[in-house]
Amino acid sequence: MDLYFSPMACSMATRIALYEADADARFVEVDPPSKTLLQDGSDFYGINPLGLVPTLRTDDGVVLTENAAILQHVAERFPDSPIAAGTGMERSRLQQWLCFIGTELHKSLFQPLLSKKAPPEAQAYALEIGRSKLDYLETHLKGRTFLLDRFSVADCYLTTVLNWTMVIPQLDLGQWPAIKAYHAGMRQRPSVMRAVGEEFELFKAEQARHKAAA
Repeated sequence: MDLYFSPMACSMATRIALYEADADARFVEVDPPSKTLLQDGSDFYGINPLGLVPTLRTDDGVVLTENAAILQHVAERFPDSPIAAGTGMERSRLQQWLCFIGTELHKSLFQPLLSKKAPPEAQAYALEIGRSKLDYLETHLKGRTFLLDRFSVADCYLTTVLNWTMVIPQLDLGQWPAIKAYHAGMRQRPSVMRAVGEEFELFKAEQARHKAAA
């Protein structure tokens, strides 16, 4: 399978999941501003008309988009791995947390705070309404190691978005000690350490390219 990604973006969640499953995959880097594939300069919009990562091309050649769908596909694809999809209520709880992370944290909170185009008023509002979402997550994570009763692809996604707090000074996880402890624990997981280490180096290279082209 091919994973189309951009360094340190939400696509890192799928990279972590693939490493957890010890799965073979080809990682294809997408340049965020130009929406071209770094390896050959081809147009990424030809693969995903929205130009968004992650995008996954499955072993059968099917193109799949949207983080929650891709993560659940990977979990189902490797039933003997630590990220294997559960059944019944466990599956429903997994979907619940993937939706929460994607809508209440990723899009509603982190996207405005990370956007260079968002006015200060929009960022202040996002932070204001986001605090209650973090309070909710804080309560859930108290005394827990994972979002569910075991590690899942939801942890891959949550860890990825929490990484972004390192470049958002107005969002100090010290205000939410259970979230901070959870993130610290996830950062010690070998799959996360590997993914962050690899993608941070690619991110630095990306920033250097853009600076040189400016």
